[in-house]
Amino acid sequence: MRALRKILDRVEHHFQEGGKLKSLYYLYEVIDVFFFTRKTTKSAPHVRDGLDLKRLMVTVMFALIPVVFMAFYNTGLQVNLALQNLSGPVGGSWQRDFISLLGIGFDPDALIANVVHGALYFLPIYIVTFVVGIFWEILFASVRKHEINEGFFVTSLLFPLILPPTIPYWQVALGISFGVVIGKEVFGGVGMNILNPALVGRAFLFFAYPAAISGDKVWIAVDGISQATPLAELAEPSIQLSTSWVDAFLGFIPGSSGETSTLACLFGAIVLILTGIGSWRIMVSVLMGMVGFSFLFNLIGSGSNPMFQVSPLWHLVLGGFAFGTVFMATDPVTAAMTQKGKYIYGLLIGFLVVLIRVINPAFPEGMMLAILFGNVFAPIIDRIFINANIRRRLARHVR
Repeated sequence: MRALRKILDRVEHHFQEGGKLKSLYYLYEVIDVFFFTRKTTKSAPHVRDGLDLKRLMVTVMFALIPVVFMAFYNTGLQVNLALQNLSGPVGGSWQRDFISLLGIGFDPDALIANVVHGALYFLPIYIVTFVVGIFWEILFASVRKHEINEGFFVTSLLFPLILPPTIPYWQVALGISFGVVIGKEVFGGVGMNILNPALVGRAFLFFAYPAAISGDKVWIAVDGISQATPLAELAEPSIQLSTSWVDAFLGFIPGSSGETSTLACLFGAIVLILTGIGSWRIMVSVLMGMVGFSFLFNLIGSGSNPMFQVSPLWHLVLGGFAFGTVFMATDPVTAAMTQKGKYIYGLLIGFLVVLIRVINPAFPEGMMLAILFGNVFAPIIDRIFINANIRRRLARHVR
């Protein structure tokens, strides 16, 4: 790090006013801020806080480590199992890997093979996301003459995790461009956007190129082999569910790269709650809304729609419910900010995700749309409680 500090100090004058590379100052600044600089206020009022934006970003990325690992491992596992069906044993099963991790006849070959194979799918998507996204960040920062916000580093990691591993790279570039520009920058940048940029990008791809997001040839990255996600299987009464609840909870099922493992998301939830970054009120409320409304549909029942019978336990482990609850619904910029508003906001999302999944099986994954709807209503929810608080204070003042 000292060597990098010396290099940055040595070239800094080239990026300052009058330097040859002054037009690229914001590219220099984002590297400097990411590795070294703490942001401070230049005029009163000053707030002393040990958690600046960089530390918040690093904490969220730390919470995502198990999710990223599962994105690597499960993608490789699904591909290797598909290859195994074609040409014999390749990579092994998750049970074999788990036994290896326990030290019982340790054989890391299967684990390494799956992780490396999965990385070959995930890393190019992440690189495209980062390069294209940071281009737009630098461009808008240069035009507006303000610093580049580190929040994009989290967005650049979240976006690949909610995409299928086989999505074309040009669609990745188009999606993150739409998410950053339309979902954030047109509102004024970080802190001004009302919608989660990563979800805006995914929603754009979902409706513009549905076959690349939810088509029947998405989830297994091997020519000639395709498999529906468990949510899609539940929506079709003629299809037998191909996975167990335990496999779905652990994350050994087809799906978007980082959304399959509820267990990995639980680790992230613990980190975010203990550090105070993620709101436990929102997480609990989303869960309560989902459980209550799915129980209601279970009681109502349907002779033609099997989604009415899906239990809360299955809603919890399928699709992007756990990932969305922990990492997307709790986004401090787009979520409700008042304490009571967080409960209503979370209940609304939990209600909507079940409503979309059950009533309209054509959209088996309802978490993305539910959170975006919640983002839209969050300012209204906050305004209701803020106005109520103002009225209470005025009433006390009159007395």
